[in-house]
Amino acid sequence: MVVNIQKLAYFLIGLFIVLIVYLFYLNLWQGPVLVNHPYNKRATVLEAKIQRGTIYDCHGIAIAKTVTQGGLKKRIYPQGEDFAPLIGFVSLRYGHTGLESVYNQELLGISKVSKLKNFINQLAQRPQLGNNLILTLDANLQHLARQLLNNRRGAIVALDPKTGAVLALASAPSYDPNTIDRLVDLGTGKKITEFELLKKDPAAPFLNRATQGAYPPGSAFKIITLAGALTYIPEVTQETYNCTGSLIIDGFRLTDHAVHGEVYFQRALAVSCNTYFARLGLALGQDKFYQNALSFGFNQNLGDEDKLWQEIYLPGKIPFPDQISKPELASSAIGQGQITVSPLQMALVAAGIANAGVIMKPYLLQEVQSLNGKSLEKNVPKKWKTAVTPIVARLVNESMQAVIECGTGRAAAIPGFKVAGKTGSAQNPQGKTHAWFVGFAPAESPRVVVAVVVEQKGAGGIIAAPIARELLRAALTNR
Repeated sequence: MVVNIQKLAYFLIGLFIVLIVYLFYLNLWQGPVLVNHPYNKRATVLEAKIQRGTIYDCHGIAIAKTVTQGGLKKRIYPQGEDFAPLIGFVSLRYGHTGLESVYNQELLGISKVSKLKNFINQLAQRPQLGNNLILTLDANLQHLARQLLNNRRGAIVALDPKTGAVLALASAPSYDPNTIDRLVDLGTGKKITEFELLKKDPAAPFLNRATQGAYPPGSAFKIITLAGALTYIPEVTQETYNCTGSLIIDGFRLTDHAVHGEVYFQRALAVSCNTYFARLGLALGQDKFYQNALSFGFNQNLGDEDKLWQEIYLPGKIPFPDQISKPELASSAIGQGQITVSPLQMALVAAGIANAGVIMKPYLLQEVQSLNGKSLEKNVPKKWKTAVTPIVARLVNESMQAVIECGTGRAAAIPGFKVAGKTGSAQNPQGKTHAWFVGFAPAESPRVVVAVVVEQKGAGGIIAAPIARELLRAALTNR
């Protein structure tokens, strides 16, 4: 009898221990996941009890913060439209979007770095506090980028090629996240929210074009084609080509925008000779052309461990070698055909050239801090890919300098600085060409990379290059 009682006691104690371990597991490991689950209706109640953290730019300027109005907490966005497609919003009706969603756990203080602190706070019935986010973004540069876009559809990316820190990530058109729940009178007696109105806008203001826009790169892609040729066919540096204004490939005529005559690789990039680069693409062949694009990060995510880029990054797309014919290969070599890129992808391409062939992994989150300023998590620069050798990077860099000095990118020149860049005018089935510019400065020791795309506005050298010039000038002056 006594033995049976002891066995029962041990069994109950074992169950009690298992229950305690399971509760710890739920609170410390599964708690953040359950809180953010879309079907968890307690999330709204929980958030009302927590002081949500503030999002700051790299200079300590508030981008998103929580204030109390009439006894109720309200999320406000002091920079208005500047960051909206990236930062997103917090709404009782529509939930979280953008970085507010990606870093919801950090802002509420329920991420893994805060799990023990908040579990203790729960047991002690103390108020729960969120954490602040310090971003790499520069609010002044971001505001300038949005002004330069001037509500034209497009995007601008600026980053530090040596570290991967993103300095600006602007997308237009944008919206005011402060008024997302406001009712709008349609004049028919019916009212809908600003959010519902924006959802129907054909300009897609919720789309973060800087990271998720899918564009043909046009002649900006010639940087990649040139890098591939210098890698796999180094003798191209000793050869010239006579451009007659067109090229026939298996019955397909690829036309140039001018008859350029005798050109070598640097001159060909400077004047953006289509037939020269189409020939380079054909000389590379489908396999090497594809492998070269992979080395610049095409068809690849920025890392499965990084939840930010999982959510908001669209990598460049290039077809597999067996899916591309010779005429398509020639078109792809000049940035047409089936190739699509985001502005961030092209900024990373330029960063690889600027940083002696090494592409650093881009990052937006610099640090997670508790409300008392204690550092809980910090990002450090990480190498992502080696795109090309330092020698190839130097040759492409010098060719990109020629684009600014005597080619299609003269409008991006900045007195007192050497600028390297490449323009692009990407054919668009839906209308006029997209205007592109990618580049960096100072060319001899790059500190800032920019990528600019303006939708359906024509030539990159006329439209996008001056935008890049002003952003580069501001970034170099203030950094």
